[in-house]
Amino acid sequence: MPPRQGLHVVSPAFEAEALASLDSLYRAALRLTRVPADAEDLVQETYLKAFRAADRFEPGTNLRAWLFTILHNTALNRARDRSHDAVAVDSEIVDRAADAPPPGGHSTGGETPESLLIRETLAPELQAAIDALPAAFRQAVWLRDVEEFSYAEIARMLSIPIGTVMSRISRGRRLLFDALKSTAISRQSPVGATEH
Repeated sequence: MPPRQGLHVVSPAFEAEALASLDSLYRAALRLTRVPADAEDLVQETYLKAFRAADRFEPGTNLRAWLFTILHNTALNRARDRSHDAVAVDSEIVDRAADAPPPGGHSTGGETPESLLIRETLAPELQAAIDALPAAFRQAVWLRDVEEFSYAEIARMLSIPIGTVMSRISRGRRLLFDALKSTAISRQSPVGATEH
């Protein structure tokens, strides 16, 4: 049976190496979208694009970095498309949302096993500090310190100069350090103690 329109037959080695990156791509997608269902969609679209363009991949280069580049470009395109969508605003709904408690909490409803594993693996303070980073810093720090990509690979993935990558990682790490230091200090201070 011939392959369907747009899909290419890929080598078993390409397929195996590409699928070996599934978990790390999902973690990165979850960092970008912060919604498990959106992260799953983003990863699925990434693999679809990668397998369609497999004939353009240069053997001997970093397949994992190529997949991450596709993932980040797809996420950027989605964000750009969403920003062009017309938004109807109902001021009554906005007022109710402003008065409502913040979403999230400690419910695990809708979380995937992967997101639960990541949450359990990282110390709660580190998880909170990473989540609190501005998106650009969070993305750069995650790709360097967790996914262990080189500065050059991250620059290509995010389509930014290598100096910007280095700056974002440095500033992101500083913000993480300050947040974790603040948490540690507040934990050391006995509750209700006052200085004399």
